[in-house]
Amino acid sequence: MLENPRAPRVRAIARLAGKNVRSETGNFLLEGPQSVGEALTWRPELIVELFGTPTAVERYPHIMARAEDNDIEVEFVTEDVLDSMADTVTPQGFIAVCRQFPTSIRDIFAGSPKLVAVLEEVRDPGNLGTIIRAADSAGADAVVLSGRAVDLYNPKVVRATTGSLFHLPVAVGATLSDVLVRARGAGLRTVAADVKGGSLLEFRDSGALTEPTAWVFGNEARGLEDEDLERVDDIVAVPIFGRAESLNLATAASVCLYESAFAQRG
Repeated sequence: MLENPRAPRVRAIARLAGKNVRSETGNFLLEGPQSVGEALTWRPELIVELFGTPTAVERYPHIMARAEDNDIEVEFVTEDVLDSMADTVTPQGFIAVCRQFPTSIRDIFAGSPKLVAVLEEVRDPGNLGTIIRAADSAGADAVVLSGRAVDLYNPKVVRATTGSLFHLPVAVGATLSDVLVRARGAGLRTVAADVKGGSLLEFRDSGALTEPTAWVFGNEARGLEDEDLERVDDIVAVPIFGRAESLNLATAASVCLYESAFAQRG
């Protein structure tokens, strides 16, 4: 059992909270039974190391069972050691070190996707993680990060996905112009969500959302640049019926993705 919170190995794992260390090692932190359980179920080959407290192992026997099924050893640690490794205040008993696994843009659009979320320079970790989770829930085929987006493997992003990171492919490092070209080449209609657009309700009623669609969402503060809006096929806005000034990006993205999911499923 690991008992020393100041041990070099513990400190090395804790440093994965920093982007530079994640880039150097190609690894990232995974915290909590929900996310660890999803990784064990869907992508166990990505797990490099898995740690748990005796209390957590007793409380979540299915984690141990999945680890054993995949020949992954769970190394016992004290609560103090787990706290020192974690980025959160309450890591809930489990931490894993995983390999990063971004998907290439080429592979995403070679797979004949029907619904893709494209995020241009999204900077807030909570927004990114929530949109990935919403895209997964809506049955989207992939998420693409373009421009200077927040790091996909930022601990706050990973936590906000609640395991959806392991359910659908996510591509990083693309330019929006390249993404739009590839989307059209794969037969997708490119639709930007922006306050300058027409009504989402009218767009839905036109039947356009039954087509394969790449939704494009812009930066939280600036939205999409005018030149980017000129590149897409359509621009639509989520209507606000109450007194709110605007919608949070993740909320608006969830609405748009589900409108496509409803339309495509008839």
